Amino acid sequence: MIKAVLCDLGDTLINFHEIDVLKAFVQGARQTYTYLANELKLTLPPFDHYRRSQQWAIRWAYLKSKLTGREFNSLDILRRSTFNLRIPVPEDKLVELAWQWYQPLAVQAKADSFAIPMLQELARRNLKLAIVSNTFVPSSALDQHLRQEHLLEFFPYRIYSCQVGVRKPRSKIFQVAIDQLQVRPTEAVFIGDSPSADIRGARRVSLFAILKVHHQRRFFPDSRTFLAYSLDQVPPIIDNINSTFSSLP
Repeated sequence: MIKAVLCDLGDTLINFHEIDVLKAFVQGARQTYTYLANELKLTLPPFDHYRRSQQWAIRWAYLKSKLTGREFNSLDILRRSTFNLRIPVPEDKLVELAWQWYQPLAVQAKADSFAIPMLQELARRNLKLAIVSNTFVPSSALDQHLRQEHLLEFFPYRIYSCQVGVRKPRSKIFQVAIDQLQVRPTEAVFIGDSPSADIRGARRVSLFAILKVHHQRRFFPDSRTFLAYSLDQVPPIIDNINSTFSSLP
């Protein structure tokens, strides 16, 4: 019997795939630059030098994380890059700086139209809900984004790779979620849009898995992996799992 549902964030609950991320990054860099200059009254280098320094630091850290499976936190990048640029940002202002950097992306990325109805139904069934997301964006910024999309209230458990230190499909991040929810793997299902990161990782630790399909693709699910072409198909899939695998201990 399914007792918990774990959800990927990007392009599962909130849609990012049609956004020009590079343009949003430049806008975020401009916002942080303005915040540092106008709000904190700090002396800054030319904007292009400031932007390129952060952009290359993020790109290099992201490449390393993809290659190693280890995750970084962009708060550390902001801290290090501003220090290297000799910008004395107070430690207690870094969280706001991170939000200013992420906010142009959060304005454009909206919740899937079926996300809230699905979550309302899962909550009605008293299922435990968690987010398990690969992200270098600080939890404070992601939580604010979830709040503005009216999703935060559904997720008392939020496991971000930048906090755990590893990325999906590494088993550790899924195991952290299972431990927090206090359920067995066979009592939980994971919903995600990436066959390699989400589905492979979830199945590796024996979770049931639901692949959210954005377009036609070659994918051959096993007996405990299911396809959903929209999130409103998730509750019936869970019903199917419960009826098909009702004899599981």
